[in-house]
Amino acid sequence: MSKSSPSSTILARGSWAEASRVSGILRKETVGGALLLGATVLAMIWANSPVAGSYASLRDHEVGPASVHLDLSLGTWAADGLLAIFFFVVGLELKREFVAGDLREPRRAALPILAAVGGMVVPALVYVAWNLDAGGGALQGWAIPTATDIAFALAILAVISSHLPTALRTFLLTLAVVDDLLAVTIIAIFYTSDLQILYLLAALVPLGLFGLTAQKRIRSWWILLPLAALTWTLVHESGVHATVAGVLLGFTVPVVRSDAAGGPDAGPGMAEHFEHRVRPISAGVAVPIFAFFAAGVSVGGLSGLRESLLDSVALGIISGLVLGKVVGVFGTTFVLSKLTRADLDPDLRWLDVLGVSLLAGIGFTVSLLIGDLAFGPDSSRDDHVKVAVLAGSVVSSLLAAVLLRFRNRVYKRLEAEERVDTDADGVPDVYQTR
Repeated sequence: MSKSSPSSTILARGSWAEASRVSGILRKETVGGALLLGATVLAMIWANSPVAGSYASLRDHEVGPASVHLDLSLGTWAADGLLAIFFFVVGLELKREFVAGDLREPRRAALPILAAVGGMVVPALVYVAWNLDAGGGALQGWAIPTATDIAFALAILAVISSHLPTALRTFLLTLAVVDDLLAVTIIAIFYTSDLQILYLLAALVPLGLFGLTAQKRIRSWWILLPLAALTWTLVHESGVHATVAGVLLGFTVPVVRSDAAGGPDAGPGMAEHFEHRVRPISAGVAVPIFAFFAAGVSVGGLSGLRESLLDSVALGIISGLVLGKVVGVFGTTFVLSKLTRADLDPDLRWLDVLGVSLLAGIGFTVSLLIGDLAFGPDSSRDDHVKVAVLAGSVVSSLLAAVLLRFRNRVYKRLEAEERVDTDADGVPDVYQTR
């Protein structure tokens, strides 16, 4: 059987360099995903235990200097501060993808970008359809079901022992990265209140100095951390959500090293160094701690659970994550293949794309963050949002697990093929054969 040419094939296996880089990233994110799941379960148990008051007291305990308006609760520090680390890694990954990764090629970038857009637009429309006449500010949460949590998705893959092929893993990672860029854009534009433009302009000074320091390949943390902290503080004071500072800082870091003459060098830039150092902190510390403080919702027994799930906001979130994401991601990919007359890679089936689309419905981390921004921790709908995000993510996980386990025998065969290296040159044969 002859394979289609790369120009007419979607979700084809990429280069070995890209595949090995993605594998390294996913290994770290999988460990972080396991910690994320553990932190979520612990928070849920504690928040519904006889000592639930101590959980609330810990989450709401305020620390920080009041003189600069940073006397924040631990829950807020986790959402505004620790998630800035997560978004810094997102910024590094985004720049790397657009400068030296798959997204630098318009033809290859089109699919994950458009799939990510479809995977955000359709869930938002589903949510709006549920809440168009709900009133009470329900439409403020339209962006909650638009996010994809890559760490949570990878943790599910690890739990079900799925041997997802490299092409699908790369597609899922790239999809999630673009999704994060769109999410932080939504946060900056639609969830910014009382904008203080002078603080925002002032943040450009330490931001520029941080970028200049990175360009000079200076790795001294006693220089970099104060500049990053000052940028974060000024963005926080501007009214823009402080996590946006993380993405902006990541964008300033060079991906490709330049030689003395100013031309590109063969070696990697500072982005790879920062990502190697910071990603474990993001995946292993920042995101799990945020999940611990954000996921602790008191269900209130079956009656309380029923009340939460019957709220139109919750129904919109669950429908958006479970159905909207699938329609958006799978539908966009399918339509794009028909419009471009491109064939799916011969090793894959549309059922595999459907499985990845279901994984994209796991919106956990960023969905919880947007929910907090949309309704606030003191809102009567705050608990409903958390229950809905958890429920939608769990349902998407279960459906994806069933589908991907059904195809796991095929995935194992493809994984075995991707490991064969007959000439022992360190590059598997499938990456050297067209």
